[in-house]
Amino acid sequence: MKRAILENRFGKIYSVNINVFWTRPQEYYDQAEWRGTWEMDGGALMNQASHYVDLLTWLIGPIADVHAMTGVLARNIEVEDTAVLNIRWRSGALGSMNVTMLTYPKNMEGSVTILGEKGSVKIGGVAVNEIQHWEFSDKRDYDKDIFQNNYQVNSVYGHGHALYYKNIIGVLNGDENPETNGEEGLKSLEVLIAAYLSSRSGSIISLPLSR
Repeated sequence: MKRAILENRFGKIYSVNINVFWTRPQEYYDQAEWRGTWEMDGGALMNQASHYVDLLTWLIGPIADVHAMTGVLARNIEVEDTAVLNIRWRSGALGSMNVTMLTYPKNMEGSVTILGEKGSVKIGGVAVNEIQHWEFSDKRDYDKDIFQNNYQVNSVYGHGHALYYKNIIGVLNGDENPETNGEEGLKSLEVLIAAYLSSRSGSIISLPLSR
């Protein structure tokens, strides 16, 4: 999907939607006192869906405005178990992000859908592991093999962390280049802060945030 964006295969991107429909039962939060707290953990956006927040700017670019609503609908925790965001990118694209940890009875979907002038793509599955729709007005050699990238996951709990830690160790040892950096992380953190500010104030929050 990122390659298709860089190659301008979508043309003008109109609409972007990200869904994270997972479940975290009360027992999950009760395992440790820090879970579900503002001071030590964070809610569905900051914790479970943070990597999907990464996709908002990494794929589409800088965000102009965020309007968010969050709620503690079912769990006995301080932070949100459910959130919805309306988003406007500087490019003019509009989109949304829907997150809940209350899906019954198990994790259902982690997906990103991009609809553009010349292309439509949805990557779904439980954790963006299945290309479910791939269609562009132009054709490329790699299109015929695109669905071979699909794979199955038994759990979304931390399986991607091992490769990240491996990269950190490799960088510290001088054997690898960093996959990302703090500046990239700050982009996602700014979106998260904007979402919480919007939820608390009921206002649309524009980016970049005032320091």
